[in-house]
Amino acid sequence: MPSCSLVLVPKTTNTMKKTVILIITLFTAVLTYAQSDIQTVFKSSRVTGYGAITNKFTSIRGDFANMVGAYGGVFIDRKVMIGVGGFSTTNKIVVPAEFSSIPGVDMSYGYVQTGLITEYVVASNKPIHLVLSMFAGAGFSYQYEHWSNPNYDWNVTHGPYDQNWSFVMEPGAQVEINLFRWMRLSPGVSYRRAYNSDGVGLSDSDLSDWNYSFTLKFGKF
Repeated sequence: MPSCSLVLVPKTTNTMKKTVILIITLFTAVLTYAQSDIQTVFKSSRVTGYGAITNKFTSIRGDFANMVGAYGGVFIDRKVMIGVGGFSTTNKIVVPAEFSSIPGVDMSYGYVQTGLITEYVVASNKPIHLVLSMFAGAGFSYQYEHWSNPNYDWNVTHGPYDQNWSFVMEPGAQVEINLFRWMRLSPGVSYRRAYNSDGVGLSDSDLSDWNYSFTLKFGKF
């Protein structure tokens, strides 16, 4: 009798491809779920940074003082900025004759402060939001002689004299406006409090006062 045999023919490669795709899909889904379920001690933070230029209107010893400055630092999780900055007076602040470092010579006060700056940003992604700030560092006051040469268009300064260091803290608040993704405008108010000032004619209260500022910030927010 003639013999007959049964031959099994494998399915087409299309079926194999579907099977492989199904296995990969299931493996990916399981891996994604497992990763989302992992809890860690330390959370990863989003760290960027920005810098700022600012102008402050304030007073020293009761006289108007204009201060310009810059600061910058790292911005963590769109909430906290930690950085450093410096600020300096730009206008002439007259020293009373009885406090002049050089008797009979008209002198001016100068003031600089530099130190650590932190800002806490509330709802950073909102077009208009609140920023709370704190400056802590050193204040440096001094006297200098400032005069203009009537025959030339330039000024001359001599000094500094009566150099004095103090500790300064300056808490403040800003209303921040997101102009662009990379630039923000922040008008604000702060209070500068000086400690242990020993300048001639400059007590702690003479160096302490309110500041009204306009700040532009640039960076990755």
